[in-house]
Amino acid sequence: MLLWLNGPFGGGKTQTAHELHHRLPDSVVCDPEHLGFGLHRMTPPALRGDFQDIGAWRQGVFEVLDHALGAYEGTVIVPMTVVEPAYFRETVGRLRERGHDVRHFALMAERRTVLRRLRERGFGRAVRFLAGEKSALRGESFAVAKLGLCLERLRGEEFAEHVWTDRLTVPEVAEHIATRVWLPLAVARDGALRGGLRRAWTGVRHIRFD
Repeated sequence: MLLWLNGPFGGGKTQTAHELHHRLPDSVVCDPEHLGFGLHRMTPPALRGDFQDIGAWRQGVFEVLDHALGAYEGTVIVPMTVVEPAYFRETVGRLRERGHDVRHFALMAERRTVLRRLRERGFGRAVRFLAGEKSALRGESFAVAKLGLCLERLRGEEFAEHVWTDRLTVPEVAEHIATRVWLPLAVARDGALRGGLRRAWTGVRHIRFD
């Protein structure tokens, strides 16, 4: 089974993916951003835009996930924002046509909730403290610029199932998804402090400078 976690940038996809991975035996996180940023590094800076516009990215995502689903018996978890319907069909749609069991969830939240989460990203707070309150990581700026489009597009039926996360914690979102697809999660044994530190470390490990 493949769990594709969609949603706006800063909407909690990565944290939810790693919460599921932490509590779901034999699961693996396959992040298509790695391929995208690899393509960026191969491209002259002046030509870099949204890597999803590069056909090689969409084809590569399909091929890698098709291979993983065909050769790996555990659950494959993919945290990736895709809001262009044609690109969605080239990735999620083609995997389904190939016969794979792909469960798609769009992690939704109100605009103010996503903006608050972006502000509260651990490393982002440190950068603002050191460089000034109005400074921001490029990734955060990109996320804010795309937020309106993401929220509008993801409301479409094509991007269901929707999970509204405004009043849910990361573990609660993971548990909701697991329940919907009948996957047994291990009991969360982290205390509030340990769980918070683990999620903070996940955020730090996934800071993007590209």
